[in-house]
Amino acid sequence: MSQICQRSLVAANRIAISSPAAVLRCKSTWFSEVQMGPPDAILGVTEAFKKDQNPKKINLGAGAYRDDNTKPFVLPSVHEAEKRIVNRGMDKEYATIIGVPEFYNKAIELALGAESKRLQAKHNCTTQAISGTGALRIGAAFLSKFWKGNREIYLPNPSWGNHVPVFEHAGLPVKRHRYYNPKNCNLDFNGMVEDLKKIPETSVVLLHACAHNPTGVDPTAEQWRELSQVFKQRKLYPFFDMAYQGFATGNVDGDAQAVRIFEADGHDFCLAQSFAKNMGLYGERAGAFSVICADEQEAARCLSQIKILIRALYSNPPIHGARIASEILNSADLRSQWLKDVKLMADRIIDVRSKLKANLEKLGSTHNWEHIVNQIGMFCFTGLTPEQVDSLIKNHSVYLTKDGRISMAGVTSKNVEYLAESMHKVTK
Repeated sequence: MSQICQRSLVAANRIAISSPAAVLRCKSTWFSEVQMGPPDAILGVTEAFKKDQNPKKINLGAGAYRDDNTKPFVLPSVHEAEKRIVNRGMDKEYATIIGVPEFYNKAIELALGAESKRLQAKHNCTTQAISGTGALRIGAAFLSKFWKGNREIYLPNPSWGNHVPVFEHAGLPVKRHRYYNPKNCNLDFNGMVEDLKKIPETSVVLLHACAHNPTGVDPTAEQWRELSQVFKQRKLYPFFDMAYQGFATGNVDGDAQAVRIFEADGHDFCLAQSFAKNMGLYGERAGAFSVICADEQEAARCLSQIKILIRALYSNPPIHGARIASEILNSADLRSQWLKDVKLMADRIIDVRSKLKANLEKLGSTHNWEHIVNQIGMFCFTGLTPEQVDSLIKNHSVYLTKDGRISMAGVTSKNVEYLAESMHKVTK
């Protein structure tokens, strides 16, 4: 009987191999109606840049820090932290569901400050996350399941492109409020306040804690205080996205002012943190998510539910990046070195902003380029039109996104003059 079965199987295999139609028929048709998705805007810019043969080409699309030679920069503090970790011969066992405690406890302390009364009272439930995006996704899942207020989440217009899919994928509809004034390339603060006073009470509002992406335009400390009062009056719930603490101005405490103002005013809130930019841990995916609660008991209940959500999402987070960040934040000498590293990066961005503005003025541009130096952080909303962007790409090999946003990390002392010349030509 076994020989009969064997011969039958061999014969069947021969038929399948010799018949293309039979092979094709084995292919699944369950997803025949799936449409091709649109390409990622930033990746498209990078791909076009790679194909360009112009030796003067500039890539201003990617949101990752580069040194003055346009090379990736590994922070000296990160190098040293990694050496210490390797020398310890640490294992590769799973982290807990909420990650490495030496990391996430220091992460929230970095955000709120060691003197935070809410932190001392244990009003926070904090978990490690898969960088800032993962932190946002945990927060979106948590709110989707437990938020009892208005189910819509309000984003500034514009906002980071990934904010919309992160919240929509969790079942939270997204709406917008005014934020940026494209005419003057600055903050439309009055419009923002006016919109916030009109949206339904108990709505969740996402706030960029510093270095707003993509505009680089932030409220002042006084404006943050006013916004805090508006949130109180309108019973709005803040969700802070803090991806650039320290990287924005070089001052980690100053860059946390928005979060600390709201905390001091007694708000409960969500907070997503990323260590991609300020420690250069892009591929290590080190981040944290926190809910600042009414008391210690509420924080414990929230953390218990967040653990359940994380277990279903990805089980537990990666350890290497968290160990690096932990080593830096818990070692006095490495922390001191890191503060110098992050200031070095921030100062380079500030310097090339000044050089770009100065070169445009030197060329005789009649436009007001003050917003280039007034904006902060990695990105600059130049005010260039889509037509001017097309001209920059086609005629000058300067690559950026259609909305005129440029990554200042791609600007160096070596290409800033060519960039200014190119921008001047397309804006005459």
